[in-house]
Amino acid sequence: MEPDLEETKRRKSLEELLQFAILNIDKPSGPTSFKTADLAKRILRVPKSCHYGTLDPNVTGVLPVGLNRACRLARWFLTKDKTYRGTMRLHSEVGPEELLAQMKEFEGTIRQLPPVRSRVKRRVREREVHYWTVTGREGRDVEFKAKVQGGTYIRKLVHDLGERLDGAHMTGLRRTQAGIFRDDAPGFVTLEGLREAVARLDAGDEAPLREVLIPGEVIGHVLPAVAARPEAAEGLLLGRPVTRGDLLEEPEADEGEDFAIFADYRFLEVARVVEEGEIIARPEFVLT
Repeated sequence: MEPDLEETKRRKSLEELLQFAILNIDKPSGPTSFKTADLAKRILRVPKSCHYGTLDPNVTGVLPVGLNRACRLARWFLTKDKTYRGTMRLHSEVGPEELLAQMKEFEGTIRQLPPVRSRVKRRVREREVHYWTVTGREGRDVEFKAKVQGGTYIRKLVHDLGERLDGAHMTGLRRTQAGIFRDDAPGFVTLEGLREAVARLDAGDEAPLREVLIPGEVIGHVLPAVAARPEAAEGLLLGRPVTRGDLLEEPEADEGEDFAIFADYRFLEVARVVEEGEIIARPEFVLT
């Protein structure tokens, strides 16, 4: 089963939505990802926010921002594939065939050392580059598109390419997709658009804000989702282990994998599959 997000929105009050929601924000150039999430929190006047995947300050585009309890969902979104459009400048004349051939060398599994100014520990990591291709060119200025595993640094990708081509540096980057979040999806919103939605709310119209709030139940579109028996819901919300008798269906997940549990339209928890006799899963995150 996949949760019906529109039905969830219809059944929840705005206050309930805000307690467990995600924003698909068009991050502007300038602020950090943390600052962008903090600005969203202040605009909405809610206690807590977080982002699902860092963008450099000068990079724009898709930045999922969790609100309140939805911050606990971050880890299930962070590692999803990302898609980018960008531009780079070559430091010397490079023919189109040579450029494409060298870019192809970076497709597939690569080993990448994060940039010096990154916030993660600097150790070589394996990352998957699904594709990296030229979409336009004018002289030494090259437009490109790339789809990569979460945690891949595009700026470093361009730098490493430049080491093969007498130099190259990135001149612009925009994230167009982060997992299920896209820049052409309904509800994609700028910070200014969010301010306008809150102004409309203050004037008595909550529809624009409802339009941009994505229920946290969207986790059921990322992880396998199963329905719980109605009588088991309250016990599961107390955090007890999941038994086969609690569920109306078997989760499509193997041992050690996670799945989401719902009761009607309500999200209950994310659980991890175990093999412990009658106990088939243990809670990873319970919506209490």
